[in-house]
Amino acid sequence: MTIRPIVRYPDPRLALPAEPVTMFDEALRELAQDLLETMRAAPGIGITAPHIGVSLRVVVLEFDASEGARTYVNPEIIRTSPEIILHKEGSVSMPGVNDEVERHARVRIRYQDLDGNMQTEESDGLRAVCHQHEIDQLDGVFWIRRLSRIKRERLIKRFDKISRT
Repeated sequence: MTIRPIVRYPDPRLALPAEPVTMFDEALRELAQDLLETMRAAPGIGITAPHIGVSLRVVVLEFDASEGARTYVNPEIIRTSPEIILHKEGSVSMPGVNDEVERHARVRIRYQDLDGNMQTEESDGLRAVCHQHEIDQLDGVFWIRRLSRIKRERLIKRFDKISRT
């Protein structure tokens, strides 16, 4: 288990789509464990392999340590609700700033577990927001792209100011 360096905004790697995982082996399990340790140290509730500079479609989420973490390999959204919610979002790659983003209230995702078995999961509220946020990241869509241009520019200025201090 290793805490890995986090790729910081505006690193161009955050705008690249991640590659599908094809090998379900010990290296994948180690990557998932490193992601979990790195996310906890950040701290955060979600992280993707691209956040640590690894271009693979792997997500780790942990809302409550007592529930444990979940790893999603090659996740994709297969259904969304028409209802939209606003939720405050941020990123381990852009610490110290956040803003409200519109997301679907409920989603169904399809993914593989660490053994390569296909799974589906339905989620709502915060978990649905996190699925959408992290799958966006795997697609190379950094969360601030979901903000209006004006909000995005203000947030970037705020982050730049925080980063200099």
